[in-house]
Amino acid sequence: MFNKYIKTCLFIGVAALCGCNLRYMSFNDIANSRFTTSTTVENTPLREAGSIVVCRSKQCAPAKLSMSSQYIFNSLLHLFENNNHKKMLVCQANPSSRTCLENYITLPIKVGITPAYMYIDSVKITDVIINKGNNTLNLILNYNVTYNGQTPDCTPAQSILYVRNVNHILLEDPGYNCKMTTVGTTNIKTVFVIDYIDLDYGFIGGYYSLGLSGPAYGGGTGYMLLRLPKNAYPLAPELTAPKTKKSKQISTDVSAPAPSEGLEMTMEVQADTAQGLEEETVKVFPLPAKK
Repeated sequence: MFNKYIKTCLFIGVAALCGCNLRYMSFNDIANSRFTTSTTVENTPLREAGSIVVCRSKQCAPAKLSMSSQYIFNSLLHLFENNNHKKMLVCQANPSSRTCLENYITLPIKVGITPAYMYIDSVKITDVIINKGNNTLNLILNYNVTYNGQTPDCTPAQSILYVRNVNHILLEDPGYNCKMTTVGTTNIKTVFVIDYIDLDYGFIGGYYSLGLSGPAYGGGTGYMLLRLPKNAYPLAPELTAPKTKKSKQISTDVSAPAPSEGLEMTMEVQADTAQGLEEETVKVFPLPAKK
């Protein structure tokens, strides 16, 4: 009787497990997920953009339909020139809807033997340099890197923005160094494949790949958006014409005025001229009489 009761309880337990996802987990997985919380990072593989979408005048369309690589390069140049010495915001985004999921990007790393997570939430544009003869821009970028609540000292990244054609726009750097441990420096390399440019609101989206080498190592991939403060259109100041001096219009009559009338009219014009000169330029004072 006791054995039958045990078998019945085991059957009920197995049936309950079969009705949920727990049947795919081991006992250690169940225990760890039940009593501990862990941060996971879902990586999107780095891939080349099939078609770059460009938004302008509140309309979005594939660039290969009506744009050239020179137009895209000039637009990106205006975008970065307008935002020189400004800070770009970085966010983890959905590649389909191009909406931010987090206000940073994160990737798992190891600092020595300690597991950690590295975060980047902004990038400051320090300088924008045009390369003559090819569609490339030299950018000096300062990444705001943090890990486990600490902010290491990092050197600027000498990045290159390369527009090869309307379907290939790449932002990469040879690597920049961060002092993440007391011994040695960590080198960080970034590759950013751009597939979305919004010239109206200053958004740049694409797939990224980050890799670390040194005392701190690790890396990850995903999709991110860059948010720039200003749009990509060149500055257009309002041009104003200089103020002209208003002159009194004298009505002309065919008949010649009488001598007295002409004298009075001349005196009135001279008085108005002196009054206007006194109001707009200098004041006329009477000369003192000589003794």
